[in-house]
Formats: sequence, C-alpha cells, structure tokens
Amino acid sequence: MSDLRDRLPPDDYICARLRRIEVEVQVGLHPWELHPEKPTRLWVEVELYALNPPRRPAGLYEVIDYDRVRNYVRAWERKAHTPLLETLAEELVEFGFEDERVDAVRVSLLKPDIFNETHGAGVELFRRRHTRGVETAAAGKKPAAQKGRSAKKGK
Repeated sequence: MSDLRDRLPPDDYICARLRRIEVEVQVGLHPWELHPEKPTRLWVEVELYALNPPRRPAGLYEVIDYDRVRNYVRAWERKAHTPLLETLAEELVEFGFEDERVDAVRVSLLKPDIFNETHGAGVELFRRRHTRGVETAAAGKKPAAQKGRSAKKGK
C-alpha cells in the first residue's frame, strides 16, 4: 500500500484536457510542407493543470475554460507559415498560462501524415509556471473573469 501512496501526486490537482484537436496548418521545413494550397494536418493535445482546485466549483470563473484553448488552436488555420512545431507548442503553452489558475501545461503536436513509414512525428512540451519566465510573461494578461484567485492566495 505504501508503494501506491508513493506514486500519488503530492498535491490535489485538476486537469482540463483536450484530446486530438485536428487542424490544418501551414507548418514545417520539408519541401512538401511549403505549399500554402496543401496545409499540414496536425493533431493537438493540451492539458492544463491547476493545483489545489476548489472542491465544488460554483461556476465557470472557478474552472479552466478549455473552449478558449480550442478556439486558439483552431485559429492556427489562418496563421502564416511557421517553420517549427516547437514554435507553435511554445506559443500554446504561453497561451495556457494566460489563465492565472494554470500551474502547468502539457502540449503535444503530431503530424500524422508526414512520413509513410510512421504513424506520425511531432513534439511534446511540459512546462511548470515557475520555469523559463513564463509567469512574468503571462502576468500582464489576466482575463477579467479570473481576477478572484490572486486574493485567495494572498498575493
């Protein structure tokens, strides 16, 4: 039993998750990826983690709104060509941290049709808010519906 307890996360958390958002984007470095008339199909997965969530949320202002993340990813279809998947992944992580309740973000981007001999190729990023100055970058972008949390934490 203690072995199981050792594997449990140290803190309570909630994870808002989006699985396999399919989007057609202008991304890549291969010659066949540089034609705007033939966008690359991309599968996107996002997990937004909040530590110590409320036990019984009273409304949308107390939970992570994954609709806004879905809409952000869908808007990539209108985005100019991006050479690297890593750029899109980092931008998505930064967008996730615009919600001050988000303590960590996992992003996975996969090109399912890139090579004939694979099921896909892509990248995955996991970032905690305290790393790489992300908290500073996101601090100035607090949506109005999310202003109540900082008072609860004593900030």
